[in-house]
Amino acid sequence: MIVSNASLSGCAGVNSALCAGAGEGHLRGGSYRTTLTPTGNLVVAVCLGFIGTFGLMNNLLVLVLFCRYKMLRSPINLLLINISISDLLVCVLGTPFSFAASTQGRWLIGKGGCVWYGFANSLFGIVSLISLAVLSYERYSTMIEPTEADSSNYCKISLGITLTWVYSLIWTLPPLFGWSSYGPEGPGTTCSVDWTAKTANNISYIICLFVFCLIVPFLVIVFCYGKLLCAIRQVSGINASMSRKREQRVLFMVVIMVICYLLCWLPYGIMALLATFGPAGMVTPEASIIPSVLAKTSTVINPVIYVFMNKQFYRCFQALLRCEAPRRGSSIKSSSKVATKAIRGVAVTGPRRTNDFLFMVAYLGQPATTMPRLGPSFEATNDVTKAASSDNNQPVAVSLVAHFDG
Repeated sequence: MIVSNASLSGCAGVNSALCAGAGEGHLRGGSYRTTLTPTGNLVVAVCLGFIGTFGLMNNLLVLVLFCRYKMLRSPINLLLINISISDLLVCVLGTPFSFAASTQGRWLIGKGGCVWYGFANSLFGIVSLISLAVLSYERYSTMIEPTEADSSNYCKISLGITLTWVYSLIWTLPPLFGWSSYGPEGPGTTCSVDWTAKTANNISYIICLFVFCLIVPFLVIVFCYGKLLCAIRQVSGINASMSRKREQRVLFMVVIMVICYLLCWLPYGIMALLATFGPAGMVTPEASIIPSVLAKTSTVINPVIYVFMNKQFYRCFQALLRCEAPRRGSSIKSSSKVATKAIRGVAVTGPRRTNDFLFMVAYLGQPATTMPRLGPSFEATNDVTKAASSDNNQPVAVSLVAHFDG
């Protein structure tokens, strides 16, 4: 994970005896004690227990819904499943060990376990971050260039998922081979990259990690969702009174996504930079545990934002609870949609040229294969929502559908 941690050396002046004992225990490969008070350990353990339990439940439920309902097995939903799998692995292979360490007041699985924990959790955390960026780009590119063949989309999404894991491995394997290292962080109940070593080797790795695994994904997310909002606003401008509510809902979704991303990961990044470039002891172990816990909350938040606020997944969830077939709505044909109302009643007094976007869909999900493609030479002389009419002098009603994956 991209987290800011203060290694044990950062607690100099706070409790040097404990720090020294912890460092020696780690170097010997044995257990080492945390620098937190018993109350502090209890609070961290409660937080981690909550995060681990609900993160496990939420992500398992996502996988159950995906496996049970075929309508959810669309290309773009595979990206949501990839995010859930990476978050689930954090809950299974990471959180229990830090939880156990907090309850016992010491790291329990030695130096090798610490290195493994740091690598695994960094890998799964970066996979989740990059998947969020790929998801935003996929929504943006699908809206700009809707395609007709689902088979090609599956290939494209599968390639994107593969690249998220390869990209994450590129940035998490180097500490295993000498470019920086994995070790204890904060009060000693978790492990991650050694943020506090002041060597050129370590600093160069941390700068690259911060830029390519935190800043770049964030910029991609902001750019793509910003473009999507502009596109939806453009469509809404055709009949603002009919679509203002949808636009506000999409804006709310995007703002929530960005805020939660920053809330979970920005404190981690800031603490990492402070621990790396600040003076020794600037980031205390007590302070450094907070960003670590916040980053882990993403395993709980991601399924809620990206799946359960998604109408199609929510319908299937309701059907699972009621042991019945999912209710089919107007948005059931696409992978997932938050807004599915049509904008109707737009008068066009004469034939004019248009493009795929304005006269088809502002589509932020799976391609609408059942709707005709309109080329750049299409003349808007008939109603695309009704049967063709022989009277070309009558106003044309154009239907626009804006789909958005929550």
